[in-house]
Amino acid sequence: MTDAQETAADLRTTTGGGPPDDVEKAPIPLLEPREGIPPVVADEEALARVVAAFAAGTGPVAVDAERASGYRYGQRAYLVQLRREGAGSALIDPVGCPDLSALGEALSGTEWILHAATQDLPCLREIGMVPTSLFDTELAGRLAGFPRVGLGAMVESVLGYALEKGHSAVDWSTRPLPEPWLRYAALDVELLVDLRDALEKELERQGKLEWARQEFDAIAAAPPAPPRKDPWRRTSGMHKVRRRRQMAVVRELWESRDRIAQRRDVSPGKVLGDAAIVEAALALPANVHALSALPGYGQRMGRRQLDQWMAAVDRAKALPESQLPQPGATPAGPPPPRSWADKDPAAAARLSAARAAVSALAEELNLPQENLITPDTVRRLCWEPPQRLEEDAVAQALAGYGARPWQVEQVAAALTTALRATA
Repeated sequence: MTDAQETAADLRTTTGGGPPDDVEKAPIPLLEPREGIPPVVADEEALARVVAAFAAGTGPVAVDAERASGYRYGQRAYLVQLRREGAGSALIDPVGCPDLSALGEALSGTEWILHAATQDLPCLREIGMVPTSLFDTELAGRLAGFPRVGLGAMVESVLGYALEKGHSAVDWSTRPLPEPWLRYAALDVELLVDLRDALEKELERQGKLEWARQEFDAIAAAPPAPPRKDPWRRTSGMHKVRRRRQMAVVRELWESRDRIAQRRDVSPGKVLGDAAIVEAALALPANVHALSALPGYGQRMGRRQLDQWMAAVDRAKALPESQLPQPGATPAGPPPPRSWADKDPAAAARLSAARAAVSALAEELNLPQENLITPDTVRRLCWEPPQRLEEDAVAQALAGYGARPWQVEQVAAALTTALRATA
């Protein structure tokens, strides 16, 4: 990073992500690839050269991945971008090179720099890339108190460069990938190392670097998320569906749609929208004609498609009572807070006081409340507080719910005071 960029970083981070109002804003230069757009690696021979180059590189490695959300089934990676000192940048096509475990092994022990790591780690894991340590520039920005933490906003406010925009939501499964898209993808890792270094300095200045390290370690150590139970229950608009027979229709339509989407490798929403599923569940149409009159099953839908959706509805209607889905299982932990006032007014009072304490503390520390302590942790603590309302007991309860040591250290005293005030 140049001296000018360091000055810009100091100015922007200490003033909350932008220059003071009385400082004239200079035009922000558009970032250009330092070595041009690298060729896309799509065969084993080229991949072997990249593995050797990145293994010989030095320092941390910037990593990013592009998916085809909204276009393809699942969340697989369709492009992986990397950059490391001594190796330059690389663009890898996971369609042509579906196993990147050799690259993952070559980078074992190296710090990976990602922006919003939890979004990319699942698809990277699928192709054999799992970091042992990482630095998340988005999370670092949150902890440092930046009001806008998207990559473009962070690069602009910290490093003084503008990233190209407009290709984040394109269909990355397209082949060949257009050059403007590849340029956009390469730039995503161009300055991640510089951004990481600037944010590390800012976190250290604020006394939050150890907090960030604990958060990064927790992300790197987290196991893969288990498969969702009854994923059909997450259909948008499901709250309108009250009767068990209607729930069965949602389940049958959702599962039919999922099988078709997986077979065709397209996003389920492109096969049948959630709103259409809910409409059929609420209406319980008697036949194809009645189904075709519902929103989402209109003129553009062919008879064959209508027949398959009607078959799913008929299967649900034919189920015996014993096979109908039960209302949503009560999730582990406390009930939704909106019901606390009726179920347990004392717990509601504790939650109100605890939320106020967390809000005040987060404002004082200049970071989002949910990063200071998760709302779920606060709810669990307030629903079943420790018998002894002492700071050590509260701290132990917080740790038991998964709070990191730095979080416990910051909030235990304030939450203890809040619980005592409502005892």
